[in-house]
Amino acid sequence: MSIAPSRIAYDVRAGYWRGMKTALPKPKLILGIESSCDETATAVLARSDDGEIRVLSSVIASQNEIHAPYGGVVPEIAARAHMQKIDTLIAKSVADADIEYSDLDAVAATAGPGLIGGVITGLMCAKGLALSLDIPLIAVNHLEGHALSPRLTEPCAFPYLLLLVSGGHTQLLSVNGLGAYTRLGSTVDDAAGEAFDKTAKIMNLGFPGGPALEKTARKGDENAIVLPRPFKGKPHADFSFAGLKTAAARAFAAFETPTDQNKADLSASFQAAVTDVICDRTARAMEMFKHGKTGPYRFVVAGGVAANTRIRAGLETLCQAKGFTLSAPPSIYCTDNAAMIALAGAERLAVGQIDALDVKARPRWPLDSESALHNPASGSGRKGPKS
Repeated sequence: MSIAPSRIAYDVRAGYWRGMKTALPKPKLILGIESSCDETATAVLARSDDGEIRVLSSVIASQNEIHAPYGGVVPEIAARAHMQKIDTLIAKSVADADIEYSDLDAVAATAGPGLIGGVITGLMCAKGLALSLDIPLIAVNHLEGHALSPRLTEPCAFPYLLLLVSGGHTQLLSVNGLGAYTRLGSTVDDAAGEAFDKTAKIMNLGFPGGPALEKTARKGDENAIVLPRPFKGKPHADFSFAGLKTAAARAFAAFETPTDQNKADLSASFQAAVTDVICDRTARAMEMFKHGKTGPYRFVVAGGVAANTRIRAGLETLCQAKGFTLSAPPSIYCTDNAAMIALAGAERLAVGQIDALDVKARPRWPLDSESALHNPASGSGRKGPKS
């Protein structure tokens, strides 16, 4: 069933589907809350029994302005900002969706991974709502939200190969079903988004660094500066960006008096190097993913770095060459948002996976928990494997 939101929608208060003569079951209405880093976000999503998804509202409050003087996210400031904004954003999401709190069927919130102060803020707020409204709570893995995000706007059948590329994560996973994830590759040091941000900071391009570097790169020559391509051609599907980040820093330090053109050329060269690495490692993962499968082959890219147009163009070319169809969420759903958290919550609610009110916030929570436990990609500690 395909529903055109502009003409046919469920009227919660009236209790029927506008634009249709036959009665259909009421969709489940899920409130999503996201607070894992420096965006406070809330959303209301409707999921029909047949899996039809409609985002009824999505609100995001950025913290860029308050973190800009520091050139990066300050965890204590981020947590305080979440506490100041979250109640207002929840109320706005409910109002924008044109529903009442009593219409909600469940509340889903990011329970990790992320900056623990922010995660606790969102999760505790969700617990309070679940308790007061007597509705289920779903504690969502932030990475699962990204993994499912393309399904916010179009069908995306399992299985598919996922490239999750953001400020904190760079992973390649086989997504075999809800909660069924197999890691094929991961970064052994820095995430791609972190490398973008730190390279931008070195050149004083502004905050947030990733978008600033991409904008600066438009005026540069990507062949102007020779930079390494870590792990390119290796038989595994892992990533490494620390050496590339260091090489970019040394290249910038070599300029006696850096000009705007120097910055543009280095930005373009760095962005091209990251794109080459991502495409090379993804190509290896595609070979691994195809093993034992007959197709069709689907490739999904998600996470904040997926909004980078140079990287997305490179992945589009790769998919055409390797026989994969590319699926990527719109830019508004690439960066952190609550619609993807509501979606993950809705899918878990549909199969009866809900959480107790004593569920804990987790600063670390690998999407592929089992393989990360036995074979961590980037270290482990008292709080568990990082990835």
